[in-house]
Amino acid sequence: MIAADGPISLERFMTLALQHPRYGYYRTRLPIGAAGDFITAPEIHQMFGELIGLWAVEVWQQMGEPSPFGLVELGPGRGTLMADLLRAAKVRPAFLQAAQVHLVEASEALMEVQRETLAGTQITWHRAIEDIPEGPAIIIANEFFDALPIRQYVSTERGLCERVVGLNAEGGLCFGLVPTGAPPASGQAAQGTVIEIGAAAQAVMRTLAARLAAAPGALLAIDYGYSLPGAGETLQALKQHRPDDPLRAPGEADLTAHVDFAALTRAAQAEGAAAHGPISQGKFLARLGIFERGAALKRMATPAQSAAIDAALARLALPGPESGPNASMAELFKVLAITSPDLPAPPGFDRIAGQNQ
Repeated sequence: MIAADGPISLERFMTLALQHPRYGYYRTRLPIGAAGDFITAPEIHQMFGELIGLWAVEVWQQMGEPSPFGLVELGPGRGTLMADLLRAAKVRPAFLQAAQVHLVEASEALMEVQRETLAGTQITWHRAIEDIPEGPAIIIANEFFDALPIRQYVSTERGLCERVVGLNAEGGLCFGLVPTGAPPASGQAAQGTVIEIGAAAQAVMRTLAARLAAAPGALLAIDYGYSLPGAGETLQALKQHRPDDPLRAPGEADLTAHVDFAALTRAAQAEGAAAHGPISQGKFLARLGIFERGAALKRMATPAQSAAIDAALARLALPGPESGPNASMAELFKVLAITSPDLPAPPGFDRIAGQNQ
């Protein structure tokens, strides 16, 4: 495509590398787990999904216990989070009776794994969020927004330029810059400053927020990213749990970028929905009781199981290094809740109602 038509935007490159129907990363492989390229919080320990399940039950009660309602997960991975969520939700049988499970998934390979993980659960799969039926809904998006494509702009002496993907003299992929005709961003941005725009993520958020403004419901978004507006490059590729060159092997490595939670919040509020947070994942899980849950599990655990619980608590909810094989997710990952405007602050956010911190 590039050889025939010229350089393409980074947004277009990421879309093709991740979603191409034949060669796209998410269409051809199982990316999650020890044998894949990365691991997500639900795969670290069952406590994560269980707490999300109890969160969903309480939000459903805040909604007035609608029946039926959509229990939706965006990018559900191996189905582990949903399985743990549904198991924990057994504390409120009426919730399970009212819930209609919908999974938004682009990968046929992951759909097969989800069928096995969630065997016995009636599920409807969708390719796009627009296909989710209307009506009351609780929507879970764990590490979903980071995989949506971004555009990058660089402040230069020529003005603002967009970063594109083209071909070098040897025919290999390389980055380049194309002038946009706009002046340098913000007038104070130093030359070389990279500005990332997650237009795709903002468009998804607007769609979901418009839905929540029209019908009772809530969205829980958990992802790595930043709470306040900022500049800098965060595009990264992961292959076999190691950083890789984003251009080296399109379709064979995961491509992600940090989520701009401030932009997502603005997009949601512009559609009339209420925003709560973002707060750190560590703070959110602590408020939901992850340490108490860990202590309860350890009372009946073997020494090896107790050690695994402690390691999971450290990685999920305690401050620590944000890189390496046992990187902490507590501060790097943020949690944002978007709700219908007439609902109270959901669990974990009730202490900061009306604040963004």
